[in-house]
Amino acid sequence: MGALVTREKGVVAVEAAPDQQQYLTFMLGGELFAIGILTIKEIIEYGNLTTVPLMPDFIRGVINLRGSVVPVVDLSARFGRKSAEITRRTCIVIIEVEAGEDKQDIGVMVDAVNEVLEIPDNQIEPAPAFGAKIRTDFIAGMGKVNGKFVILLNVDKVLSVDELAILDGVSGA
Repeated sequence: MGALVTREKGVVAVEAAPDQQQYLTFMLGGELFAIGILTIKEIIEYGNLTTVPLMPDFIRGVINLRGSVVPVVDLSARFGRKSAEITRRTCIVIIEVEAGEDKQDIGVMVDAVNEVLEIPDNQIEPAPAFGAKIRTDFIAGMGKVNGKFVILLNVDKVLSVDELAILDGVSGA
């Protein structure tokens, strides 16, 4: 299973075992990516997006998630590629990111969700200094699974609320 459950003062915390973590894998532009499951809140069907004027190209719009406004980021466009095409397998992965002392829910649009994989720490290589088609600070590492690499994303960098706000200010100027 690879998870540790701790109880302290009535609070139950679930943590991945130190030598193994679980990742949600998904496709984006024909490449396999992964995000640690501890940051993921849920996965929903793509739809009911409201576009917001004067947003950067990688912000597709916002959705109403149980009364909360959640921005949706097109990961393909965020990585400097062309915007993703919508298919019947397109999903929005709701991720909780740190925004200073607060937490913010952000949706990321992916081509298709695959599966949850456990990748031992000894099967994770550091991010390459070159050769990847995305910014190296977006990559937490390269996981080896069945002889292939999976790009492990650093969601705090990819979805940095501060950086997204700065980019919004630049594009809206």
